Amino acid sequence: MSSETRINERIRVPEVRLVGPNGEQVGIVRIEDALRLAQEADLDLVEVAPQARPPVAKLMDFGKFKYESAQKARESRRNQQLTVIKEQKLRPKIDQHDYETKKGHVSRFLAAGNKVKVTIMFRGREQSRPELGYRLLQKLADDVTELGFVESSPKQDGRNMIMVLAPHKNVKPKAAKAETAPEA
Repeated sequence: MSSETRINERIRVPEVRLVGPNGEQVGIVRIEDALRLAQEADLDLVEVAPQARPPVAKLMDFGKFKYESAQKARESRRNQQLTVIKEQKLRPKIDQHDYETKKGHVSRFLAAGNKVKVTIMFRGREQSRPELGYRLLQKLADDVTELGFVESSPKQDGRNMIMVLAPHKNVKPKAAKAETAPEA
């Protein structure tokens, strides 16, 4: 079945349920009468519900309709938010300074409005002590609690333990660049 909207002479049914240009119901009319009414009103006959029995057709300016629907689609794309997931990898035996650096990266990502996937990688004997990774992830979550919250709690996935942090809804993402310089 074609997804293209049929208009005027492309409508190939004997009768349609006609809707007037202001939304009023005209009733079930023969296609010839509907086309004549559209021509008299200098409008197009547009099939709006082809699955209905009989199909529903409306008298409207099709060019204007297409333009307005394109504007609505463009506006909805503009308001859409793109979710970016950043990843930060840690080891269970991380040094305090290295931890602070990684925590700074996570804080920056959350402040920018991005989700952060924190992965703890276990090697060798470290795999027998997953509680070390769990405590490290809990500590990180507590340290960045003012910027974000734990979206998915720590889960063991083979050699890795994964936790996802998401920014708070009320925090506005900071722009990548600083504001423009004030005018003189």
